[in-house]
Amino acid sequence: MRDWQGKRYWLVGASEGLGRALAHVMSEAGAELIVSARSKDRLESLVNELPNVASYVQVDVSDRAQVEAAAKEIGPIDGVVYLAGVYWPMSATQWDNEKADLMGEINFLGASRVVGAVIKPMIARGSGHIVLTGSLSGFRGLPGAIGYASSKAGMMALAESMQADLHRTAVNVQLVNPGFIETRLTDKNDFSMPFIMSPEDAARAVFDHMQTERFKKSFPLMFSWVFRLSQFLPDWLYYRLFGAKH
Repeated sequence: MRDWQGKRYWLVGASEGLGRALAHVMSEAGAELIVSARSKDRLESLVNELPNVASYVQVDVSDRAQVEAAAKEIGPIDGVVYLAGVYWPMSATQWDNEKADLMGEINFLGASRVVGAVIKPMIARGSGHIVLTGSLSGFRGLPGAIGYASSKAGMMALAESMQADLHRTAVNVQLVNPGFIETRLTDKNDFSMPFIMSPEDAARAVFDHMQTERFKKSFPLMFSWVFRLSQFLPDWLYYRLFGAKH
């Protein structure tokens, strides 16, 4: 169990959904939060809702200069949680370069920029906590997931590489891979979403993992088995079962 009292955490992508719900859970546990997103109004309202010390720094993670300026403004932190993400359902037959670029920029490169802006002081200090948000969709390619699945696979590989480099240090890296969460992003889907969770339940699952020293958590557990086991299926069987049906 971690002691959250007085710890300073930067939550990136905290204005709504999972990020906003996690901000409430962490604030109630005693952490001081700096929340970031693109929407100033949502950030202001979140800070006013939180029970503990909180502030906000508006930032667009697609702009490296903005990310680095925000990190400098915030100063020393004990941890960072990256939750920013965008999503549009997209098949290879309906490719949209603008949306595909944005999913790569926000979901993956944004995380890389944020980590790159905070990790060196953590290594020099000999302490730090970095939490990255992947997705069950990142385990293997899925139909209609051009842009999103690949950006989350990149995020997962980023976290795994960081863990390989830092697992013997005092900088704790963690990865969470959620399934479907009720947000404005999943509202775009027109298909069945098994085991869909509320942002509050998902936030509790993320926070419970953050209380541990374990590297990775994929949830909901039973649903995650489908994705993890799919990695062992031969290609011919995987695409017969999970590929597009038309």
